[in-house]
Amino acid sequence: MVSAQASTRIYAGTSGWAYPTWKPEFYPPKTPTKKFLEFYASQLTSVEVNYTFRALPTEKILEGWLASTPSHFRFSFKAPQRITHFRRLRDCDADVVQFLAALEPVRQVGKLGLLLFQLPPNFKADAGLLTTFLSTPTLQAARNAPRIAFEFRHESWFSEEIYRVLRQHEAALCIAESDDLITPEVHTAAAFTCFRLRRSGAYSSAELDSFAKRFTALAEQRDVYAYFKHEDEPTGALNAKAFLDRTMALEDKH
Repeated sequence: MVSAQASTRIYAGTSGWAYPTWKPEFYPPKTPTKKFLEFYASQLTSVEVNYTFRALPTEKILEGWLASTPSHFRFSFKAPQRITHFRRLRDCDADVVQFLAALEPVRQVGKLGLLLFQLPPNFKADAGLLTTFLSTPTLQAARNAPRIAFEFRHESWFSEEIYRVLRQHEAALCIAESDDLITPEVHTAAAFTCFRLRRSGAYSSAELDSFAKRFTALAEQRDVYAYFKHEDEPTGALNAKAFLDRTMALEDKH
């Protein structure tokens, strides 16, 4: 079980939790579906919610999620496809307002992690458009300003010009690795960093050791969010648990 005293600066998990096929390796065999999130949150410290890519959660849904998780747990949310894929960051102020309004209950109780804007693979770099989008008044409102991370899936975005725009708006470059593309490790937000570890299959013990050392060092200066790949197999959840165990062991040594 993850202790409430676990690192307050490392938030790790997977992109989802509602997988009956994670029994019995991750979820105990008799765990009912309605208890999945409660058990997940006893083992891991964050989740990236992909649900919001296609639909916004109701207050009732959020109430259930919040009630099932401890105070140190963080929910990160993928931005709606209407913003990232249909409108492609253009003329979407109203959609951003609606997205943030839907998540207000999570923000109010202090469990809001990141908002992940994942762009389509055929969306090429446009520094002017990115600047305009990040200058949206709703995103800049001091009291409600959310933590934003961008996952770019076209290599043209990996340039100093784009990093400069992200830095100016305290937005993070999501450092993602998949079987197809690896994002350069550039930290553009001063207060936080986002990793998406999406390579297929299990990471080796040596790789998890390396992540733990690197991310624990980063967490001395910033919050670190790390999300492993979700699949029908529980590999990602087990990777995340093994990673968190290593970070806590490192902290105990200090």
